[in-house]
Amino acid sequence: MNDRFDVVEGSIVIDDHGRIVSVGPGSGKDQPCKREIDAGHGYVLPGFVQTHVHLCQTLFRSFADDLPLLEWLRRRVWPMEAAHTPATLRAAARVAAAELLLSGTTSVLTMETVHDTDVVFETLDEIGLRATVGKCMMDFDAEVPARLKEETQRSIDESLAIAKRWHGAHDGRLRAAFAPRFAVSCSRELLEAVASLSAADRSLVHTHASESRDEIEVVRRLSGGRSNLEYLADTGLASDRLCVAHCVWVTDDEQALLAERNVKVMHCPGSNLKLGSGIAPVVEMRRRGISVSLGSDGAACNNHLDMFGEMRLAATLQAMRREPGALPARDVVWMATREGARALGLETEIGSIEPGKRADLILVDRHRLHSAPDADPWSTVVYAARATDVRLAMIDGEILVENGTLVGHDEHAIAAEARAAARVVATRAGVL
Repeated sequence: MNDRFDVVEGSIVIDDHGRIVSVGPGSGKDQPCKREIDAGHGYVLPGFVQTHVHLCQTLFRSFADDLPLLEWLRRRVWPMEAAHTPATLRAAARVAAAELLLSGTTSVLTMETVHDTDVVFETLDEIGLRATVGKCMMDFDAEVPARLKEETQRSIDESLAIAKRWHGAHDGRLRAAFAPRFAVSCSRELLEAVASLSAADRSLVHTHASESRDEIEVVRRLSGGRSNLEYLADTGLASDRLCVAHCVWVTDDEQALLAERNVKVMHCPGSNLKLGSGIAPVVEMRRRGISVSLGSDGAACNNHLDMFGEMRLAATLQAMRREPGALPARDVVWMATREGARALGLETEIGSIEPGKRADLILVDRHRLHSAPDADPWSTVVYAARATDVRLAMIDGEILVENGTLVGHDEHAIAAEARAAARVVATRAGVL
């Protein structure tokens, strides 16, 4: 995934610091290595970078089906987030991180719930996933459960304290971001304060916008007739540090604003379909030079965290909207790797297999029946490969998945813990 889109047959050498030293046909021939991994002529790719997930919602899988966005939030997601305990949050983050690693995702931008965000950081510290984590910020919405509705300054102070504790931990593997949920549940005072703080230290801001038409109408009423992106721009948030999930219903003027301010868009096709929100104009946004990366969103509105599924949907939905080939497979792999790294501000660190970059790599088996005859690598990865084809995943050169199995963790125990924790949350939320 370098700038030339080279497909190289050869070897990759990684140093003791988890950095790539060399790549190519002759790489490593004269270098003594502590360990050699036979890739078996599989595809070695940069680990996928998912730019919009909610690890805390993984326990809500199958509890929140068949509802439109605002009803889904108010009837299921917000009550269940409010019902989380530190123990259930830990279980949610563990099962999510395991699923992500096993399916080839090595980096995420995740928005958690309002409380106990340290637990998520602690769990990711243990599992080894690369993550930028935001404590959800919510200080304005009469229909939000009491445990999720914050006092404005306290929300800001807690976000700052979390960043002080965790931002840059483990040689930068863990980072913190501001995460105001969306304009519907945040006061203008909060949004303006986050914009100011982000400008001061160039922190990322992670939010949602223009996901559904109902949401857009609510924002118009709250903002005196402004569109979603216009309102965010009014608060000072629209900058190259703003990462906005969805942007399904963005007008030409809003797309121009996104391009002008270099706002990053995170496309979640599976979630947008399942909630009936719509299909984002990805082709048009990319033609304007807008950064569009990929995410699965949470398991509450997608039911899996699989980037292979999101890549296939991204390509095929744009073929239906525009024409076949409107979003080619090669471009989709770029969105899942290089563009994701760019959105996170990590384009010099991850997202491609080049000397000097961090060894966040995955190995995809290309010898399965469903991949044969494997005539084109881009097509195979996007249209034929599956999450279960991931044989190996490493972050900073440390192997976290080997032979399709999580290293150092009991997958069955993680799943059992998640099932028990989900029952606790659902019972406390009154949805079971």
